[in-house]
Amino acid sequence: MSNLVKWGILGASTFAKKHMAPAIHLAPGGQLVALATSDMVKAEDFVGIAPDLRVHDSYDALLADPDIDAVYIPLPNHLHVEWATKAAEAGKHVLCEKPIALEAGDIDELIALRDRTGLLIAEAYMIVHHPQWIKARELFREGVLGQIRRVSGVFSYNNTDPSNIRNRRNIGGGGLRDIGVYIFGATRFVSGEEPELILSSRIDWDGDVDTTAHLTAQFPSFHYTGMVSMRLAPFQEMVFHGDNGLMRLSAPFNAGSYGEARIDLSGADQSSQVWRFTADNQYLRQVEAFNAAVTQGADFACPLEFSRGTQAMMDMVFDAER
Repeated sequence: MSNLVKWGILGASTFAKKHMAPAIHLAPGGQLVALATSDMVKAEDFVGIAPDLRVHDSYDALLADPDIDAVYIPLPNHLHVEWATKAAEAGKHVLCEKPIALEAGDIDELIALRDRTGLLIAEAYMIVHHPQWIKARELFREGVLGQIRRVSGVFSYNNTDPSNIRNRRNIGGGGLRDIGVYIFGATRFVSGEEPELILSSRIDWDGDVDTTAHLTAQFPSFHYTGMVSMRLAPFQEMVFHGDNGLMRLSAPFNAGSYGEARIDLSGADQSSQVWRFTADNQYLRQVEAFNAAVTQGADFACPLEFSRGTQAMMDMVFDAER
């Protein structure tokens, strides 16, 4: 393969149009060359981003295109494993929206497929590529917080549209799968620890869809408190609390669109430091990192093993609720 990753997108989703198609088009080391959709009206917006875009009328047709090296999958959650598998079996590298699977065991199958094919298969967990999170992990590992004792994560928005895929359980919807992956994965990314036990889990349901979840968990070094909701006003924040300092991340998941991505560090001696990240596009950085991993063999910050750990915690929360 050349030093240019040629990309195709499976499906003309709104998220792909707003965020990932522009990122794929602009990221160094790659080129957006194809889209699979039967809706030519939706395709027009993507052609506006990449004028030379080829439009295939089916996912299979795109996977059969020999000019495509990698595919981005923004399909509904219940289709992720199926089409990630088909794409890899067609010889394409895969970047799939989160959650890449609905159970941890399904990711084991993708790991085996990755190892067998030698292709890069990864979850589009974009925050680990953002400098806000890279700096947060660096500060944590430097020990500036002292002995970590408490971590808390909150992520909420209000979506009551019954036709929205997030409100449809049969296609993998629900608040935990949509945004629980953020507060779980972010905690694991910074701390490097895995949950030992879900101490409590309280989930509110709207029919068969989980809309709000409160949970507490024990990690080896700290107590964890998390809340996600699809029925509350928008809010997002992560806090890491040690005996020597407290680190608060603002706009940790939707940097820019929600607000300014910032780290506020308060010391036990009442000292304070602030880091601001105002010009970083985490989607572009994610695609750039994927391109480098494919063409140069660079490490990718979100391997499938990391995604499996987040999904395993998700499984633990659902099990605790049952």
